[in-house]
This record gives sequence, C-alpha cells and structure tokens, in this order.
Amino acid sequence: MESRLSVIEQDSRQNNIEIHCLPEYRQENLVKTLMQISKVVSFPLTETDIVACNRVQKQNPASKVPKTVICRFVSKLKRDNLLAAVYKYNKSHPKAKLNTKLLGFGDVKSAVYISKHLTQANKSLHAATRIWAKEKSYKYVWVRNGRIFVRKDDENPAKVILQQFTLKSLN
Repeated sequence: MESRLSVIEQDSRQNNIEIHCLPEYRQENLVKTLMQISKVVSFPLTETDIVACNRVQKQNPASKVPKTVICRFVSKLKRDNLLAAVYKYNKSHPKAKLNTKLLGFGDVKSAVYISKHLTQANKSLHAATRIWAKEKSYKYVWVRNGRIFVRKDDENPAKVILQQFTLKSLN
C-alpha cells in the first residue's frame, strides 16, 4: 500500500520541476523568472506553457538557502524538453553554468539548479544512490519517470533502484 501511494504521489509531480538556489524577492514574478531561464538556455517557452510557479516551505527553517520554487507545466514533454535544454546549456558552458547573474539577479554569480520534482522519499533514495554509486565506481545514476536507475558502465545493463536495500544487493 505504501509503495502504491509513493508511485501515485510521484506521478502527480510528473509535469513539475524544482528550481533551487534562486534568490527571493518581495515582489518577484516567478513566471517571468522561468521565462528568463528559458531564454538563457535557448528553449522556446510561453506563459501558456506554465500552469503554476510557487515557492515551497523549507525543510529546515533555519537554513539560509532560498525557498525552492516548484513550477508545473501543461505537459511532461514541455518539462522534459526544458530540463534537456538546461542540461545541454550547462554541458556546453562548463565555466558559466546557469547562475543568478545570467538571470539578472545582480553581479554575483551563484549557481541555480533545476531538476525534476521528486517526492521526499525519492530525493533521499536518489541522494543515497549517488553516494553509493560514487563509492562503488558506478558511472551513471539518473532518474526517469520518477524511478532511479544506475549503470556500472557502458557495457552493463541499467538497474532500477526501488529502495535502499536494493543497493546492498548490487556489487
């Protein structure tokens, strides 16, 4: 039952992205900020492609990191294409990855991160998997459709990581 609920909860986020480390301002317009991101990464986006953009409460209220922004798109395809554009941009600009200066937030460069909107359980599992993969010299860790995958190298098949104990069964 818990597993089914987790799948449903993750599925409800399939059109969403999270934006981390974006500075907060009183009269901010998050839709315009998202439009600026799309310009920087050369991805055609219109305001009608965006259903909603909101900030969410912090896990740790004492943290100085700005609140995370959740943006919901009209389709999963739009979300995936924007994420691909951000990835491509960051890969082609290794010394000037997406940052606050590019988005017009002053002269100080501070990294801005964009990712899929995972449930808290999947975020924790993804973090644990990345740490485990680094220790075990796995080359790839990725998320697709709310599921976490690992691959040792180009010759080995991908494996789905559903829970932390799955990591222990891999070599």
